[in-house]
Amino acid sequence: MSREMILSTLPKTWIFDLDGTLLKHNGYKLDGKDTVLLGAREYLAELPPEDRVVILTSRTEEYREKTLRFLEENRIRYDDILFSMPMGERILVNDRKPSGLDMAMAVNLDRDVFVVPEVVREK
Repeated sequence: MSREMILSTLPKTWIFDLDGTLLKHNGYKLDGKDTVLLGAREYLAELPPEDRVVILTSRTEEYREKTLRFLEENRIRYDDILFSMPMGERILVNDRKPSGLDMAMAVNLDRDVFVVPEVVREK
C-alpha cells in the first residue's frame, strides 16, 4: 500500500528514532555491531540540504562515541543527535499556521523495516 505525505515547500525538521528505524534494533548489543536498515541512508541523503535531521535514541552516553563513529563511517546524515531519551512514546506537539497548514506529522514504521511514505511537495 502506497502512502504519501503532502508537505509544504518550507524547510523541514525531520526527527528519526535510531534503533529499529534507521539501524537494526539493538544490533549493537545483539550482534556486537550496528547495521543500517535498507533504504535509510539513501532516504536521508535525498532530503533537501536546507532540511534538518535530528536523531533520538535511548542509547546511553556510554555508547555515544561508538554510535557517532558508526554514523560517520556509514555516511548517515544528521544534524543533531540526542542520547538517553526515554524508551516510551515520542510525542511531537506543534502549532497550526493561520493558513491551516499542520506543522506536525507522525509516521510509525514496523520495527527494522525502513519504508516511509513518499514525500509529495506542494508546488
